[in-house]
Amino acid sequence: MGFNKRNKVSAQFNMSSLTDIIFLLLIFFMLTSTLVAPNALNLKLPGSSKSSSPSTSQITDVSISNSGSLRLDGSRITKGDLEKQLRSIARKKGRGKMDMTISPGKRTATADVVFVMDIARRLNINAILATEKD
Repeated sequence: MGFNKRNKVSAQFNMSSLTDIIFLLLIFFMLTSTLVAPNALNLKLPGSSKSSSPSTSQITDVSISNSGSLRLDGSRITKGDLEKQLRSIARKKGRGKMDMTISPGKRTATADVVFVMDIARRLNINAILATEKD
């Protein structure tokens, strides 16, 4: 009796289970990537403008000493008078057209700098914080 057993091994590979796993992983990563919020600050970066840049003589300078005393364009001024003076200068130049530099000393308190920055924000003045190198 010559029974021949036909034991053939199939050379095909079933890909259906592998594609299911790939699609599930793809969906998982797509959903989790949209839920992650980036930890970044919303900064206003400088851009190009077609208008000419103001000369340095047009820019108002507010200097803050280490002791907290203020100087507006070189002349000493009190905190109460600073806002009045800046308001009158900003009114002459127009809304949003005034530029100002804030120049604190190396050891100036942060509260003094924030005080001047807050006035600039309220009066819609473009303020530039100019610090010295250490």
